[in-house]
Amino acid sequence: MPRRNTQRPSEADLRAPSPGTVLLLAALAAIGPLSTTIILPSFPSMAADLNVPVRDLGVTLSSFFIAFAAGQLLAGPLSDRFGRRPVVFGGLAVYAVGTVACALVSSLGGLLAARVVQAFGVCAASVISRAISRDLFSGEALSKTLSLTMVAMAAAPGFSPLVGSGLESSVGWRGTFLVLAACAVAIALVYGFKMGESHPVDRRAAHTLAGLARGYSALASAPQFLVPALAASLAVGALNAFFAATPAILIGVIGLSPLELGLFFAATVLVVFTAGFAAPRLVHRLGANRVVLAGLVLCTIGGFLLLAAHELPGLGLFSTAIAVFLLGMGLVNPVGTALSLQPFGKQAGLASALLGFIQMALSALATFLVTRLPLDPGAALGWIITSASALALVFFTLSVLRPAPADQAAE
Repeated sequence: MPRRNTQRPSEADLRAPSPGTVLLLAALAAIGPLSTTIILPSFPSMAADLNVPVRDLGVTLSSFFIAFAAGQLLAGPLSDRFGRRPVVFGGLAVYAVGTVACALVSSLGGLLAARVVQAFGVCAASVISRAISRDLFSGEALSKTLSLTMVAMAAAPGFSPLVGSGLESSVGWRGTFLVLAACAVAIALVYGFKMGESHPVDRRAAHTLAGLARGYSALASAPQFLVPALAASLAVGALNAFFAATPAILIGVIGLSPLELGLFFAATVLVVFTAGFAAPRLVHRLGANRVVLAGLVLCTIGGFLLLAAHELPGLGLFSTAIAVFLLGMGLVNPVGTALSLQPFGKQAGLASALLGFIQMALSALATFLVTRLPLDPGAALGWIITSASALALVFFTLSVLRPAPADQAAE
């Protein structure tokens, strides 16, 4: 077995993230989002096996988001105290157990319980992928690394319905869960062999419950964390509303087939890729704040175009609106994440946990609203994306224009 590197990252690490490191962090970040939407094509067969209406299975998404959000508040501080490796391994192990349990259930209640276990485990991989990025990189290197990992995190829900369709036809919905469990084991093995402990003992912090409360309160009241965190989180919440509402729009209104729906989701990944690869270059040229502002403007324009697409139904206008929104989201999410984590190197786990909690809490709210508002899916999605994007744009603009406080946080 190769010797693990437990040394603090070198200056070379800070400047040049290796492709292998980026791919591993991307896998850690992507497995959670992959688990949310890969089962969408299996809903009809799952409903038949569990003897429930298809619509009732929607709660498997919101329950996953809620557990995912809550679990991050624990996973981040644990990694600050004990290091990243044990929490990653423990989280992936819990996820694998919960995922296998999903494959064995015989009732909707059992499935919900297993999904909660699954989410509590996999949230550690997501939150710690961001913390490891902050451990190893800073400045533009951090923006670049987070851009690529956020591309994977956003692309996973885009590809997963297509992948889920193939798995549903070949191994069934229970087999789909077993494949996810195998993926978790594979990621754990690669992580164990390829990456050392990125959070050395001399940088660790022991958190008491009172200390955690103070730490989260301090972060939540720090503009340098909260402003970019809310911008990124509102964009992510709007993205998940898109994934929740689009099947009803494209199949129920526009008339696409399930396979065409999967292909549409896969095509949207190209837009996210484009934004993710462009973000570091734009940050270098324009600065991070301007890139976030530009992204929020694009998100807002995309929301207004979606409202127009609701009045003039058609695949062309809907696709254009979604492409504009995703282009903006692909800029806001990684750059906003980097801005929120940059000042908090010694609290990277805590900051990443709170950021993840805000993102998943807003995702749970957005997916709930987009399915429960007394509007048809197209109108609900348009209003949610427009409102979230415009709110983030106004808040971020006012905060950027405000003079910075004298006591900026430092590492």
